[in-house]
Amino acid sequence: MPSADRRLEPRRKPRQVRAELTRERILTAAAHVFAEYGYAAGTTNRIAEHARISIGSLYQYFPNKDAILAELLIQHIDRGTWTSADELDLSPGTLEATVRALIRDAIDNHSDDPQLLRVMVEEAPVSQELLDTIDRHGKLRTAQVRDVIVRHPDIRVGDPDVAAEIILFTVEMNTHKFMAAPRTIPVETFENELVAMVTRYLRGDQ
Repeated sequence: MPSADRRLEPRRKPRQVRAELTRERILTAAAHVFAEYGYAAGTTNRIAEHARISIGSLYQYFPNKDAILAELLIQHIDRGTWTSADELDLSPGTLEATVRALIRDAIDNHSDDPQLLRVMVEEAPVSQELLDTIDRHGKLRTAQVRDVIVRHPDIRVGDPDVAAEIILFTVEMNTHKFMAAPRTIPVETFENELVAMVTRYLRGDQ
């Protein structure tokens, strides 16, 4: 894992509602600008103009556009919790539906804006907060998947911890890559193929 770059740390952590709203306005504007113009042309001046604030006000919150993109990626990762994991029906015969719920959740978490996702995947720099977020998110998601593996009666794997890591990496990396790239394959086809592959692995099919 690469080391963090301190230049990416936000300058100001909002303590008041008004400041938080300004910060969110900057991030929303940056998302639109990066998606429309790309990263190279997505300047802080364009972001400030889109947010309808002065460039000086923007720099009160973020030192540069790298820090803004890093924060957008942090927010993207934090939104990626498997929100319906606690509501699953884990009775016999539901394995495919369980796997589909996991994969569909991952797809939903990556479906907002493919162009912005592509910019984040290709350009996002590494901050300490990003590293901490990736670590926290990874542990949470792995624990959620492991819990399902241990509790579901149809799952046959040798090591639940290793299986959870494999499943999470397979689902998230493939979904990330698929949703960020220009595609001719329908999302439904991608979902069905990934569900079939993961289900066969968890069921222990030979």
